[in-house]
Amino acid sequence: MEARQAGAAVLTDPVSIAYLTGFATNPHERLMALVLRGTSAVLVVPALEEASAAAAARGVTVSGWRDGDDPWAPVAAVVDGSSGMLAVEVDHLSLGRWERLRQIVPAAEPVDAGAEVRRLRARKTAEEIERLERAARLTDDITERVLAELRPGRSELEVAAAVEHEIAVAGARPSFETIVQSGPNSAQPHLRPGARRLAAGDLVLLDFGAAFAGYRADTSRTFVMGEPDERQREVHALVLAAHDAAVAAVRPGAAVGDVDEAARAVIRVGGLAGAFIHRVGHGLGLEAHEDPSLDPGGDTLLEEGMVVTIEPGVYLPGWGGVRIEDDVVVEGAGGRSLTSADRGLRVAG
Repeated sequence: MEARQAGAAVLTDPVSIAYLTGFATNPHERLMALVLRGTSAVLVVPALEEASAAAAARGVTVSGWRDGDDPWAPVAAVVDGSSGMLAVEVDHLSLGRWERLRQIVPAAEPVDAGAEVRRLRARKTAEEIERLERAARLTDDITERVLAELRPGRSELEVAAAVEHEIAVAGARPSFETIVQSGPNSAQPHLRPGARRLAAGDLVLLDFGAAFAGYRADTSRTFVMGEPDERQREVHALVLAAHDAAVAAVRPGAAVGDVDEAARAVIRVGGLAGAFIHRVGHGLGLEAHEDPSLDPGGDTLLEEGMVVTIEPGVYLPGWGGVRIEDDVVVEGAGGRSLTSADRGLRVAG
């Protein structure tokens, strides 16, 4: 705020608020904002969240508003009279809410605070890494338990429900909606599970994670129902080699595009370059997808303490797909995988 000459800040992304204060919730359509001006830090929350916020939030004054009240009144009490730039998260703040802020501070000009919050979040503290490690261990354990439950005749929806049941039994929450894809469905990377039933010979792609203390694991493994055929073995071996090459490329100072290229080059040599249709990975933390993004050609440099996914995949319409994904922390010596469930093409059913 000092560098950008912002007299005040109004942050509205619940993930940013959780990171900066320790209080995590989804306010749905109601206004929640972290308001900063000078030495004042006020967390404005709906009244039904006030007690929870007061117990969890650090270093802020909590101000609740009730349904029927003007939710912007406690915001105005902090920022009214400020001048110059107003720091907001431009990727999150709606135009309607910005217009309401302009009514409170008519002369304000917006400056983006979101990029700085994302930069802070990208490098994890030792405590954050420990939470991600716990989430990864839970996810590895659940992978083994779910593998034992895969059998012909179960629907993708049933398997997804079994995964989320195991997460609940472990005392955790799902990192995101579980993905289960079988047979030709596994050629569509983000297809939601449906009524299709697992059958002998199917590839089964499982993508899920358990969250511990708000920090999310994200892993993918590909199984086969019964003994794999030669093509399934070949494609899986190619993706695994690409995965291992990308993990080996992770180190402080490496460009994200070089990590992506390490995987992409292996798949290119295998003749399936056109079947690798997404980036090699993304950042991981309080969100399942956050900075940095490991895009092809990206020039962002990895830093010690970042945690990223490595998840190359090959998708062949009408045949199926293979993806192998692990969560990797960037350390001085290189990349260390937090997830460790068997990466081989394992037989289920």
